[in-house]
Amino acid sequence: MSHAQAVHRRLSAAPSDPDDAPQADALVLAAQGLAQALASASAHRDAQRALPHAPFQRLRAERIGALRVPREHGGAGGSVVQMVDVALALARGDSNVAQAFLSHFVFLERLRLMGTPAQQARYLPQAARGTLFGAAAAERGGKTRGELATRLVRDGDHYRLDGLKHYSTGALFADILKIRALDDEGRMVAAMIPADREGVTRIDDWDGMGQRCTASGTTRLARVRVEADEILLMQPWLAQRHHTGALAQIFHCAVDAGIAQAALRDAVDWGRRGLRAVKESGVARPQDDPYVLQTVGGIAAQAAAAEAMVRAAAARIDAAADARFGTASPEDIERLTIDASIATAQAKIISTRASLHAGQALFDVGGAATTLRGHNFDRHWRNARTHTTHDPLAYKFRTVGDYLLNDQAPPLTFSY
Repeated sequence: MSHAQAVHRRLSAAPSDPDDAPQADALVLAAQGLAQALASASAHRDAQRALPHAPFQRLRAERIGALRVPREHGGAGGSVVQMVDVALALARGDSNVAQAFLSHFVFLERLRLMGTPAQQARYLPQAARGTLFGAAAAERGGKTRGELATRLVRDGDHYRLDGLKHYSTGALFADILKIRALDDEGRMVAAMIPADREGVTRIDDWDGMGQRCTASGTTRLARVRVEADEILLMQPWLAQRHHTGALAQIFHCAVDAGIAQAALRDAVDWGRRGLRAVKESGVARPQDDPYVLQTVGGIAAQAAAAEAMVRAAAARIDAAADARFGTASPEDIERLTIDASIATAQAKIISTRASLHAGQALFDVGGAATTLRGHNFDRHWRNARTHTTHDPLAYKFRTVGDYLLNDQAPPLTFSY
């Protein structure tokens, strides 16, 4: 048994203590403290492809994953804006950790939306105590993205899960997994199972050029036993508009905005200590070169714009989530959810461009010396380019334009 699995079992067995519920602001501060430690090691970790097991142990110990768990289940009851603040901070430190943490928050939000009261009472208190949740959904093959070959079939009084998942980001660091599949009737479901259950094999075979330490590898599922109360029914929500797609997307946006800020940090640091003046600039101090100042200013402006749009969209998602979990009318829920999806699509456009620009423009600050492998500055662009391939940006442009020109609502998918 791994240390993480032992921690999970201890946390699962611990009684709930409402008086011990964490405070949302304190969890954001804890994430910011962790981010400082991550930043100092991120270049070395990327170069060595050293997986961030220790940071995830700290996420458990400091219960940062309890942020969006409701107070009645022992959590902090934090907002989506505060979740974004956590994501931004972690991504500034190490975007690998931020991305691998994303599935935890998406798992819990969809559990709150789609789970039965009994499932919520079972899993949400575990998250409040520090248990980490992950997911394995994406598969290769099929005619379109999102097609599922993984099957959950009845076997007597229980079920069996078989399949092969790719891009299982965060699964290697998680205690409980949400595995997306189709049941006997072809309906989309998710099995919520311990990561160490017999038949589950998590493989560290991710070899992408960026986000090298997310462990976004393969998960094999061979006749994994699943109990009836471990099945989350997702099919009904394929035809209903909800905020959890936007919540997942805004976390991705925050990762990209954090990458831009990390590249800006390295650009400024290099400009202060490693820069040499260009002879024809006519300035004594390289920090006074107008083109260097323009470059740094451009990175900073785009990074700031990305953060502002991400936080603004998160506030729209908060409104949609509050409406969904509150007593709002169906019409208000629909309107607020569309508003959140459009704001998130716009944030996706800006944060993607900011991260890619920052990763490239960093090298215009310092010249050839910045390309030395010892600095590992290229990780910012590699991370941005790898992470921003998740969803085709062209379709975000189209969605926003179609909404403004034709009053067409965003697609009913888990990507909006």
